Amino acid sequence: MFEIFQYDFMIRAMLAGVLIAIMCPLIGSFLVVRRLSLVADTLAHVSLAGVAAGMLMGVYPILMAMVFAFLGALFIEQLRKAYKTFGEISIAIVLSAGLAIAVVLIGLGRGFNLDVFSYLFGSIVAVKEADLWLISGVAAGAILFIAIFYKRLFAMSFDEEHAQLKGVNGFVLNSFYMMVTALIVSVSIRIVGVLLVSSLIVIPVAAAMQVAASFRNLISISLVISLAGILGGLIASFYLDLAPGGTIVLVLIAFLIGAVAVKKIRYA
Repeated sequence: MFEIFQYDFMIRAMLAGVLIAIMCPLIGSFLVVRRLSLVADTLAHVSLAGVAAGMLMGVYPILMAMVFAFLGALFIEQLRKAYKTFGEISIAIVLSAGLAIAVVLIGLGRGFNLDVFSYLFGSIVAVKEADLWLISGVAAGAILFIAIFYKRLFAMSFDEEHAQLKGVNGFVLNSFYMMVTALIVSVSIRIVGVLLVSSLIVIPVAAAMQVAASFRNLISISLVISLAGILGGLIASFYLDLAPGGTIVLVLIAFLIGAVAVKKIRYA
């Protein structure tokens, strides 16, 4: 069992996994409640464009992914402001644009297709010390942001108009929130990849919603599920020689099924 700790790449992956497991439900709880779950998937596709741009330019890919996701988040907010009644249009537009840019850039740099593959599906071995430091910085910033703006984010999530009447600057707060989400999504692709990163943000929260009695309870339970799912998935992928990203998501899905079953039994 403890053989896993003999490998530096697994230790780095597990440390990164713990940080990501904490960040994703914290930010995801507000996203799910606001019915903006697809934002994470959209920013993941924009991050892929950043990864491709970084490889093409010879720049650290994750850093470029953060820049692209950051800009994508700002663009989403601008479009949401323009289409107030049809906010989901902004998500569809940015997702399409991000994917289109990624496809074009990957086509221009055919030589790095194999490297892009590791970002699409995640790779345990790919987690370097620089990635770990970057993830740590984003985690610290995300936790600090939630701690400072928790009450305002809570108010905005359940009644945006009332929160604005109380003096909350909705556009500014939403913009910062989207930017933090963008940073979390872009650094998480090292573990589970672009195609699955939104699962880390949505599934633990969806599972917790089945059994949580309050919003704070929702966050706490989703954190436990996220930690168990990511660490359990990493360990299982190591010993069973499976793809880490897919294994993590399947473990989280198992928790979701379990939570649904518990709710049915409770109210049977």
